[in-house]
Amino acid sequence: MDNYTNDNTARRYRAHVSLLGTTQIHLKNPYIMAWWSAAFPGFGHLLLSKYLRGFVLFIWEVVVNIQSNLNLAMVYSFQGEIDLAKEVLDTRWLLIYIPVYIFAIWDSYRTTVDLNNVFVLADREEHKINSFSIGALEINYLDKRNPVMAVLWSLFIPGLGQLYIHRIVTAFFVIIWVVVFFYYSQGLEAISLLFLGEIEKATNVVESEWLLFFPSLYGFSIYDSYINTVENNKLYDKEQRKFFLEHYQSPSFKVLKGQKVK
Repeated sequence: MDNYTNDNTARRYRAHVSLLGTTQIHLKNPYIMAWWSAAFPGFGHLLLSKYLRGFVLFIWEVVVNIQSNLNLAMVYSFQGEIDLAKEVLDTRWLLIYIPVYIFAIWDSYRTTVDLNNVFVLADREEHKINSFSIGALEINYLDKRNPVMAVLWSLFIPGLGQLYIHRIVTAFFVIIWVVVFFYYSQGLEAISLLFLGEIEKATNVVESEWLLFFPSLYGFSIYDSYINTVENNKLYDKEQRKFFLEHYQSPSFKVLKGQKVK
């Protein structure tokens, strides 16, 4: 149940508050979105709230990367073992990986440019949006939250920052893959061995091709939770300002050009 239902009287809506999260359009840097797609295909689209496309590209990246031994080849190349890196690469998978990787970068850039244009039009239209949604399983509403707290929770476990700001879809997806990466990389086992001082055992037990997914996942979770907390706070301020203007400001009140408001 929402406190306002879109009636299709607007050509474009700036945001929508649902039980699964607050989805909104806001200005983004196309180069930043393209960079996140380059860091990990799918992340640029998830930042744009293009979930289905982002999920497909993310899963594609994981499957094809592991099958082609791309991360393993990167580890060998970092160690200066260029011949080993060439040997482990499976070109049957690598050659189908490259076109999709380029598409993810290009499409996230193109989509960002389009959505920026849509945002400008929607912002000028200033149509009313719902700010409260309640159902049998969840409650979601516009309010202000601390971006620093979102970052801190994301540092503990990727996905918790998204839960903090009620980005349920992204949080659910990220947390599942965090568990998968931890399990196959044996990262937690390695951490336990490090605490026991067994550095050599910790190094040997780690599956580096799975561990290499973590820097991108942690970076994305931190960036996504921070940016969306800031933008949700802006949306809250805008919705509150519009509400006060409509219900508490006298229609006869006018600010003359050049006049200072005290």
